[in-house]
Amino acid sequence: MQYSKLKISADATSKLRSLRQRTGLTPNLLCRMAIMISLEEGSVRGTPVPDENGSEFNAYTLTGEYGSLFAALLRWREEGPNPKKPISNDELLRMLRIHIARGVGSLSVRVKSPLDLLQLVPHEG
Repeated sequence: MQYSKLKISADATSKLRSLRQRTGLTPNLLCRMAIMISLEEGSVRGTPVPDENGSEFNAYTLTGEYGSLFAALLRWREEGPNPKKPISNDELLRMLRIHIARGVGSLSVRVKSPLDLLQLVPHEG
């Protein structure tokens, strides 16, 4: 997945501001969490693409040294284990924006304080 900059929706940007105030985490870290939460929820095929009227992230800020891992997880979730035809780079970027929007929406409902972030981390009994 190749990109230098990625714009997210105005709604996701607004929710990230609120999440930052509640948690103290930076938007890029919140986006990483949002991507993982959304990937766990399933594919975004058929989901409308959000606007691009919000914040812009450069690739390294958004995913850090884990860009390849995020791309692989996104491909695995969206293409499945045996893809007949790989998804194009442009389509993967659209899906990444959708996953960010969906995940940020989920985080904004589930996280009211830094302590709520711990509830998102699985722990052994």
